Amino acid sequence: MFRQLLNWRTLLALIAILIVSGTIAYSTYLANKIARDERRKVELWIEAGRSLLNTASNDVTLPLLVTRQNDIPIIATTEKDSIMEWVNLDSAKVANGWPAGDTTRKPNDNTYLRSRLDAFRSSKLSFEWINPLDSTQRNRYYYGESRLLKEVRYYPLIQLFIVGLFIFITIQAIRTSYRSTQNGVWAGMAKETAHQLGTPVSSLEGWVEILKETHGREDFVYEIEKDVNRLRLVSDRFGKIGSTPQLEEKNIVLQVESMVDYVRKRASGKVSFDIHAHEQNIRARISPPLFDWVIENLLKNALDAMEGRGRIKVDISDTTKEVIIDVADTGKGISRRNLGKVFKPGFTTKKRGWGLGLSLSKRIIDQYHRGALTVKNSELGKGTIFRIVLKK
Repeated sequence: MFRQLLNWRTLLALIAILIVSGTIAYSTYLANKIARDERRKVELWIEAGRSLLNTASNDVTLPLLVTRQNDIPIIATTEKDSIMEWVNLDSAKVANGWPAGDTTRKPNDNTYLRSRLDAFRSSKLSFEWINPLDSTQRNRYYYGESRLLKEVRYYPLIQLFIVGLFIFITIQAIRTSYRSTQNGVWAGMAKETAHQLGTPVSSLEGWVEILKETHGREDFVYEIEKDVNRLRLVSDRFGKIGSTPQLEEKNIVLQVESMVDYVRKRASGKVSFDIHAHEQNIRARISPPLFDWVIENLLKNALDAMEGRGRIKVDISDTTKEVIIDVADTGKGISRRNLGKVFKPGFTTKKRGWGLGLSLSKRIIDQYHRGALTVKNSELGKGTIFRIVLKK
Protein backbone atom coordinates (compact mmCIF):
# COMPACT_ATOMS: atom_id res chain seq x y z
CA MET A 1 0.00 0.00 0.00
CA PHE A 2 2.80 2.40 0.95
CA ARG A 3 4.73 1.65 -2.25
CA GLN A 4 1.64 2.32 -4.37
CA LEU A 5 1.18 5.73 -2.77
CA LEU A 6 4.88 6.63 -2.99
CA ASN A 7 5.19 7.21 -6.74
CA TRP A 8 6.63 10.09 -8.76
CA ARG A 9 3.34 12.01 -8.79
CA THR A 10 3.09 11.88 -5.00
CA LEU A 11 6.73 12.92 -4.69
CA LEU A 12 6.21 15.91 -6.97
CA ALA A 13 3.08 16.89 -5.04
CA LEU A 14 5.01 16.74 -1.74
CA ILE A 15 7.83 18.87 -3.18
CA ALA A 16 5.29 21.41 -4.46
CA ILE A 17 3.61 21.54 -1.03
CA LEU A 18 6.98 22.08 0.67
CA ILE A 19 7.91 24.88 -1.73
CA VAL A 20 4.55 26.60 -1.29
CA SER A 21 4.68 26.21 2.50
CA GLY A 22 8.23 27.56 2.61
CA THR A 23 7.28 30.55 0.45
CA ILE A 24 4.27 31.40 2.61
CA ALA A 25 6.26 30.99 5.85
CA TYR A 26 9.13 33.19 4.63
CA SER A 27 6.75 35.86 3.28
CA THR A 28 4.91 35.86 6.61
CA TYR A 29 8.23 36.26 8.42
CA LEU A 30 9.17 39.23 6.21
CA ALA A 31 5.75 40.82 6.64
CA ASN A 32 5.96 40.55 10.43
CA LYS A 33 9.47 41.98 10.40
CA ILE A 34 8.41 44.94 8.24
CA ALA A 35 5.36 45.48 10.50
CA ARG A 36 7.62 45.71 13.57
CA ASP A 37 9.93 48.13 11.75
CA GLU A 38 6.96 50.29 10.74
CA ARG A 39 5.72 50.39 14.31
CA ARG A 40 9.14 51.65 15.42
CA LYS A 41 9.02 54.28 12.64
CA VAL A 42 5.66 55.52 13.90
CA GLU A 43 7.07 55.72 17.42
CA LEU A 44 10.02 57.76 16.12
CA TRP A 45 7.62 59.95 14.18
CA ILE A 46 5.61 60.67 17.33
CA GLU A 47 8.77 61.34 19.36
CA ALA A 48 10.00 63.68 16.63
CA GLY A 49 6.75 65.59 16.84
CA ARG A 50 7.12 65.79 20.59
CA SER A 51 10.65 67.18 20.17
CA LEU A 52 9.41 69.86 17.79
CA LEU A 53 6.85 70.96 20.39
CA ASN A 54 9.53 71.16 23.09
CA THR A 55 10.78 74.78 22.85
CA ALA A 56 13.83 73.93 24.97
CA SER A 57 15.29 71.95 22.09
CA ASN A 58 17.41 74.06 19.74
CA ASP A 59 18.37 71.48 17.10
CA VAL A 60 15.30 70.41 15.13
CA THR A 61 17.09 68.98 12.08
CA LEU A 62 16.73 65.33 13.09
CA PRO A 63 13.05 65.60 14.15
CA LEU A 64 12.21 67.30 10.84
CA LEU A 65 13.88 64.50 8.89
CA VAL A 66 11.96 61.88 10.84
CA THR A 67 8.59 63.59 10.37
CA ARG A 68 9.12 63.65 6.60
CA GLN A 69 8.64 59.88 6.26
CA ASN A 70 6.21 59.35 3.40
CA ASP A 71 5.35 55.66 3.38
CA ILE A 72 3.21 54.99 6.49
CA PRO A 73 -0.28 56.58 6.61
CA ILE A 74 -1.03 58.17 10.01
CA ILE A 75 -4.09 59.92 11.45
CA ALA A 76 -3.83 61.82 14.74
CA THR A 77 -6.95 62.25 16.90
CA THR A 78 -7.79 63.92 20.19
CA GLU A 79 -8.93 62.03 23.24
CA LYS A 80 -12.48 62.73 22.03
CA ASP A 81 -11.69 60.99 18.73
CA SER A 82 -11.66 64.20 16.68
CA ILE A 83 -9.22 64.20 13.76
CA MET A 84 -6.40 66.70 14.18
CA GLU A 85 -3.99 65.89 11.35
CA TRP A 86 -3.05 63.20 8.87
CA VAL A 87 -0.09 62.29 6.68
CA ASN A 88 0.61 60.01 3.73
CA LEU A 89 -3.02 59.65 2.64
CA ASP A 90 -4.36 60.02 -0.89
CA SER A 91 -4.65 63.79 -1.26
CA ALA A 92 -7.12 63.51 -4.16
CA LYS A 93 -9.48 61.33 -2.14
CA VAL A 94 -9.14 63.60 0.86
CA ALA A 95 -10.07 66.58 -1.36
CA ASN A 96 -13.13 64.74 -2.70
CA GLY A 97 -14.21 63.48 0.72
CA TRP A 98 -15.72 66.75 1.91
CA PRO A 99 -19.52 67.08 1.82
CA ALA A 100 -20.92 69.24 -0.98
CA GLY A 101 -21.20 72.87 0.04
CA ASP A 102 -19.05 72.45 3.16
CA THR A 103 -17.12 75.67 3.74
CA THR A 104 -15.82 74.95 7.23
CA ARG A 105 -13.73 71.97 6.10
CA LYS A 106 -13.87 70.05 9.38
CA PRO A 107 -11.79 66.86 9.20
CA ASN A 108 -14.45 64.89 11.06
CA ASP A 109 -16.89 65.60 8.23
CA ASN A 110 -14.59 64.09 5.62
CA THR A 111 -15.94 60.68 4.64
CA TYR A 112 -12.60 59.42 3.32
CA LEU A 113 -10.72 60.37 6.48
CA ARG A 114 -13.37 58.77 8.68
CA SER A 115 -13.30 55.55 6.63
CA ARG A 116 -9.51 55.34 6.85
CA LEU A 117 -9.66 56.03 10.58
CA ASP A 118 -12.19 53.24 11.07
CA ALA A 119 -9.96 50.88 9.09
CA PHE A 120 -6.88 51.79 11.16
CA ARG A 121 -8.86 51.42 14.37
CA SER A 122 -10.12 47.97 13.38
CA SER A 123 -6.54 46.84 12.72
CA LYS A 124 -5.64 47.93 16.28
CA LEU A 125 -2.53 49.80 15.13
CA SER A 126 -2.26 52.90 17.32
CA PHE A 127 -0.22 54.81 19.92
CA GLU A 128 -1.28 57.07 22.74
CA TRP A 129 0.68 60.29 23.19
CA ILE A 130 0.63 62.65 26.17
CA ASN A 131 1.43 66.30 25.52
CA PRO A 132 4.61 67.15 27.48
CA LEU A 133 3.33 70.71 27.95
CA ASP A 134 -0.15 69.68 29.03
CA SER A 135 -0.47 66.26 30.69
CA THR A 136 -4.26 66.39 30.43
CA GLN A 137 -4.04 66.32 26.64
CA ARG A 138 -3.93 62.72 25.43
CA ASN A 139 -3.86 62.24 21.70
CA ARG A 140 -3.95 58.96 19.81
CA TYR A 141 -2.15 58.16 16.58
CA TYR A 142 -3.65 55.54 14.29
CA TYR A 143 -1.60 54.20 11.41
CA GLY A 144 -1.96 51.71 8.57
CA GLU A 145 0.28 49.42 6.61
CA SER A 146 2.68 50.84 4.06
CA ARG A 147 2.53 49.93 0.40
CA LEU A 148 5.64 47.76 0.77
CA LEU A 149 4.06 45.74 3.58
CA LYS A 150 0.89 45.17 1.55
CA GLU A 151 2.92 43.99 -1.44
CA VAL A 152 4.85 41.55 0.75
CA ARG A 153 1.59 40.15 2.17
CA TYR A 154 0.01 39.71 -1.27
CA TYR A 155 3.17 38.44 -2.96
CA PRO A 156 2.64 34.75 -1.97
CA LEU A 157 -0.89 34.78 -3.41
CA ILE A 158 0.31 36.26 -6.69
CA GLN A 159 3.20 33.81 -6.78
CA LEU A 160 0.91 30.85 -6.08
CA PHE A 161 -1.46 31.96 -8.84
CA ILE A 162 1.38 32.23 -11.36
CA VAL A 163 2.91 28.91 -10.31
CA GLY A 164 -0.49 27.22 -10.37
CA LEU A 165 -1.22 28.62 -13.83
CA PHE A 166 2.19 27.44 -15.04
CA ILE A 167 1.64 23.96 -13.59
CA PHE A 168 -1.83 23.77 -15.16
CA ILE A 169 -0.52 24.77 -18.60
CA THR A 170 2.38 22.31 -18.26
CA ILE A 171 0.08 19.45 -17.28
CA GLN A 172 -2.28 20.22 -20.15
CA ALA A 173 0.64 20.34 -22.59
CA ILE A 174 1.98 17.00 -21.30
CA ARG A 175 -1.46 15.39 -21.50
CA THR A 176 -1.98 16.71 -25.03
CA SER A 177 1.44 15.45 -26.09
CA TYR A 178 0.78 12.08 -24.44
CA ARG A 179 -2.60 11.72 -26.11
CA SER A 180 -1.14 12.71 -29.45
CA THR A 181 1.61 10.12 -29.08
CA GLN A 182 -0.90 7.52 -27.93
CA ASN A 183 -3.19 8.27 -30.85
CA GLY A 184 -0.25 7.98 -33.23
CA VAL A 185 0.72 4.61 -31.77
CA TRP A 186 -2.83 3.24 -32.02
CA ALA A 187 -3.25 4.58 -35.54
CA GLY A 188 0.09 3.10 -36.58
CA MET A 189 -0.79 -0.29 -35.09
CA ALA A 190 -4.17 -0.25 -36.82
CA LYS A 191 -2.70 0.61 -40.21
CA GLU A 192 0.03 -1.98 -39.84
CA THR A 193 -2.59 -4.59 -38.95
CA ALA A 194 -4.61 -3.66 -42.02
CA HIS A 195 -1.47 -3.86 -44.15
CA GLN A 196 -0.53 -7.28 -42.78
CA LEU A 197 -4.07 -8.59 -43.34
CA GLY A 198 -4.24 -7.25 -46.89
CA THR A 199 -1.97 -9.81 -48.55
CA PRO A 200 -3.46 -13.03 -47.10
CA VAL A 201 -7.02 -11.72 -47.55
CA SER A 202 -6.35 -11.00 -51.21
CA SER A 203 -4.90 -14.47 -51.59
CA LEU A 204 -7.92 -16.03 -49.89
CA GLU A 205 -10.26 -14.13 -52.21
CA GLY A 206 -8.42 -15.67 -55.16
CA TRP A 207 -8.75 -19.16 -53.69
CA VAL A 208 -12.48 -18.57 -53.10
CA GLU A 209 -12.92 -17.76 -56.80
CA ILE A 210 -11.15 -21.01 -57.68
CA LEU A 211 -13.41 -22.92 -55.27
CA LYS A 212 -16.46 -21.37 -56.90
CA GLU A 213 -15.36 -22.67 -60.27
CA THR A 214 -14.61 -26.19 -59.01
CA HIS A 215 -17.15 -26.58 -56.20
CA GLY A 216 -19.64 -23.85 -57.02
CA ARG A 217 -22.66 -25.69 -55.62
CA GLU A 218 -21.15 -26.61 -52.26
CA ASP A 219 -22.45 -24.71 -49.25
CA PHE A 220 -19.05 -24.51 -47.60
CA VAL A 221 -17.81 -22.33 -50.50
CA TYR A 222 -20.33 -19.61 -49.67
CA GLU A 223 -19.52 -19.86 -45.97
CA ILE A 224 -15.83 -19.45 -46.72
CA GLU A 225 -16.67 -16.46 -48.92
CA LYS A 226 -18.60 -14.86 -46.06
CA ASP A 227 -15.67 -15.28 -43.70
CA VAL A 228 -13.23 -13.89 -46.26
CA ASN A 229 -15.52 -10.89 -46.83
CA ARG A 230 -15.59 -10.47 -43.09
CA LEU A 231 -11.80 -10.40 -42.97
CA ARG A 232 -11.80 -7.82 -45.76
CA LEU A 233 -14.25 -5.70 -43.73
CA VAL A 234 -12.06 -5.94 -40.63
CA SER A 235 -9.01 -4.96 -42.66
CA ASP A 236 -10.90 -2.02 -44.12
CA ARG A 237 -11.93 -0.88 -40.64
CA PHE A 238 -8.39 -0.94 -39.31
CA GLY A 239 -7.16 0.86 -42.41
CA LYS A 240 -9.52 3.78 -41.74
CA ILE A 241 -8.23 4.30 -38.17
CA GLY A 242 -6.01 7.36 -37.98
CA SER A 243 -7.18 8.85 -41.29
CA THR A 244 -10.07 11.16 -42.06
CA PRO A 245 -12.99 8.91 -43.10
CA GLN A 246 -15.37 9.78 -45.89
CA LEU A 247 -18.77 10.37 -44.33
CA GLU A 248 -21.82 9.32 -46.30
CA GLU A 249 -25.48 10.01 -45.67
CA LYS A 250 -27.04 6.69 -44.73
CA ASN A 251 -30.26 5.33 -43.25
CA ILE A 252 -29.25 4.65 -39.66
CA VAL A 253 -32.13 2.23 -39.13
CA LEU A 254 -30.94 -0.07 -41.93
CA GLN A 255 -27.33 0.14 -40.73
CA VAL A 256 -28.27 -0.86 -37.19
CA GLU A 257 -30.64 -3.62 -38.36
CA SER A 258 -27.93 -5.21 -40.50
CA MET A 259 -25.51 -5.36 -37.56
CA VAL A 260 -28.20 -6.69 -35.21
CA ASP A 261 -28.97 -9.45 -37.72
CA TYR A 262 -25.28 -10.30 -37.96
CA VAL A 263 -24.86 -10.53 -34.18
CA ARG A 264 -28.17 -12.35 -33.69
CA LYS A 265 -27.00 -15.25 -35.86
CA ARG A 266 -23.94 -15.66 -33.66
CA ALA A 267 -25.76 -15.35 -30.33
CA SER A 268 -27.45 -18.10 -28.38
CA GLY A 269 -31.18 -18.67 -28.66
CA LYS A 270 -31.60 -17.44 -25.09
CA VAL A 271 -30.90 -13.82 -26.12
CA SER A 272 -33.72 -11.78 -27.62
CA PHE A 273 -33.14 -8.68 -29.81
CA ASP A 274 -35.58 -5.79 -30.11
CA ILE A 275 -35.17 -2.79 -32.42
CA HIS A 276 -37.47 0.19 -32.03
CA ALA A 277 -37.21 3.13 -34.44
CA HIS A 278 -39.44 6.19 -34.33
CA GLU A 279 -39.20 6.32 -38.13
CA GLN A 280 -38.02 3.86 -40.75
CA ASN A 281 -35.86 6.40 -42.56
CA ILE A 282 -33.59 8.25 -40.13
CA ARG A 283 -30.58 9.62 -41.95
CA ALA A 284 -27.19 10.90 -40.78
CA ARG A 285 -23.70 11.24 -42.18
CA ILE A 286 -21.52 8.31 -41.13
CA SER A 287 -18.61 6.15 -42.22
CA PRO A 288 -20.46 2.83 -42.69
CA PRO A 289 -17.54 0.46 -41.88
CA LEU A 290 -16.56 2.37 -38.74
CA PHE A 291 -20.13 2.95 -37.58
CA ASP A 292 -20.92 -0.76 -38.03
CA TRP A 293 -17.84 -1.53 -35.95
CA VAL A 294 -19.18 0.59 -33.09
CA ILE A 295 -22.61 -1.05 -33.15
CA GLU A 296 -21.01 -4.47 -33.29
CA ASN A 297 -18.78 -3.68 -30.30
CA LEU A 298 -21.74 -2.47 -28.24
CA LEU A 299 -23.82 -5.52 -29.10
CA LYS A 300 -20.97 -7.92 -28.31
CA ASN A 301 -20.31 -6.17 -25.00
CA ALA A 302 -24.01 -6.54 -24.20
CA LEU A 303 -23.83 -10.27 -24.97
CA ASP A 304 -20.78 -10.68 -22.73
CA ALA A 305 -22.47 -8.73 -19.91
CA MET A 306 -25.55 -11.00 -20.06
CA GLU A 307 -23.46 -14.18 -20.27
CA GLY A 308 -25.63 -15.67 -23.03
CA ARG A 309 -29.04 -14.99 -21.49
CA GLY A 310 -31.18 -11.84 -21.56
CA ARG A 311 -32.58 -9.12 -23.80
CA ILE A 312 -30.92 -6.47 -25.96
CA LYS A 313 -33.00 -3.47 -27.00
CA VAL A 314 -31.91 -0.85 -29.54
CA ASP A 315 -33.91 2.38 -29.62
CA ILE A 316 -33.36 4.86 -32.49
CA SER A 317 -34.89 8.33 -32.22
CA ASP A 318 -34.68 11.43 -34.37
CA THR A 319 -34.65 15.13 -33.40
CA THR A 320 -34.21 18.27 -35.45
CA LYS A 321 -30.43 18.30 -34.94
CA GLU A 322 -29.44 14.85 -33.69
CA VAL A 323 -29.90 11.13 -34.12
CA ILE A 324 -29.92 9.21 -30.83
CA ILE A 325 -29.22 5.48 -30.58
CA ASP A 326 -29.62 3.71 -27.22
CA VAL A 327 -28.27 0.16 -26.84
CA ALA A 328 -29.65 -1.41 -23.65
CA ASP A 329 -29.00 -4.83 -22.15
CA THR A 330 -30.18 -6.76 -19.11
CA GLY A 331 -26.68 -7.76 -18.03
CA LYS A 332 -24.75 -7.41 -14.80
CA GLY A 333 -24.25 -3.64 -15.14
CA ILE A 334 -21.26 -1.41 -14.35
CA SER A 335 -20.26 -0.32 -10.86
CA ARG A 336 -20.03 3.41 -10.11
CA ARG A 337 -16.28 3.27 -9.57
CA ASN A 338 -15.81 1.84 -13.08
CA LEU A 339 -18.13 4.21 -14.95
CA GLY A 340 -15.30 6.66 -15.55
CA LYS A 341 -12.94 3.92 -16.76
CA VAL A 342 -15.02 2.02 -19.32
CA PHE A 343 -13.71 4.07 -22.26
CA LYS A 344 -10.07 4.06 -21.19
CA PRO A 345 -7.70 1.89 -23.28
CA GLY A 346 -6.81 -1.33 -21.51
CA PHE A 347 -9.72 -1.33 -19.06
CA THR A 348 -11.74 -4.54 -19.07
CA THR A 349 -13.61 -6.71 -16.59
CA LYS A 350 -13.32 -9.78 -18.82
CA LYS A 351 -10.81 -12.53 -18.30
CA ARG A 352 -9.80 -12.20 -21.94
CA GLY A 353 -9.34 -9.23 -24.21
CA TRP A 354 -7.26 -6.07 -24.30
CA GLY A 355 -10.03 -3.62 -23.38
CA LEU A 356 -9.84 -1.66 -26.64
CA GLY A 357 -13.36 -2.12 -28.05
CA LEU A 358 -15.13 0.66 -26.16
CA SER A 359 -12.09 2.95 -26.37
CA LEU A 360 -11.95 2.64 -30.16
CA SER A 361 -15.73 2.95 -30.39
CA LYS A 362 -15.71 6.23 -28.47
CA ARG A 363 -12.87 7.56 -30.58
CA ILE A 364 -14.74 6.66 -33.77
CA ILE A 365 -17.92 8.42 -32.67
CA ASP A 366 -16.35 11.42 -30.89
CA GLN A 367 -13.48 12.23 -33.24
CA TYR A 368 -14.46 10.89 -36.66
CA HIS A 369 -18.22 11.51 -36.50
CA ARG A 370 -18.13 14.58 -34.20
CA GLY A 371 -20.76 12.92 -32.03
CA ALA A 372 -20.76 11.41 -28.54
CA LEU A 373 -20.69 7.93 -27.05
CA THR A 374 -21.59 7.79 -23.35
CA VAL A 375 -23.01 5.54 -20.68
CA LYS A 376 -26.57 6.81 -20.30
CA ASN A 377 -27.38 4.62 -17.31
CA SER A 378 -26.12 1.51 -15.55
CA GLU A 379 -27.30 -0.42 -12.50
CA LEU A 380 -25.66 -3.46 -11.01
CA GLY A 381 -27.75 -6.55 -11.66
CA LYS A 382 -30.14 -4.69 -13.99
CA GLY A 383 -28.15 -3.69 -17.05
CA THR A 384 -26.50 -0.88 -18.95
CA ILE A 385 -27.59 1.62 -21.59
CA PHE A 386 -25.00 3.03 -23.99
CA ARG A 387 -26.02 6.14 -25.94
CA ILE A 388 -24.73 7.28 -29.34
CA VAL A 389 -25.49 10.84 -30.43
CA LEU A 390 -24.86 11.77 -34.07
CA LYS A 391 -25.22 15.29 -35.39
CA LYS A 392 -27.40 15.62 -38.46
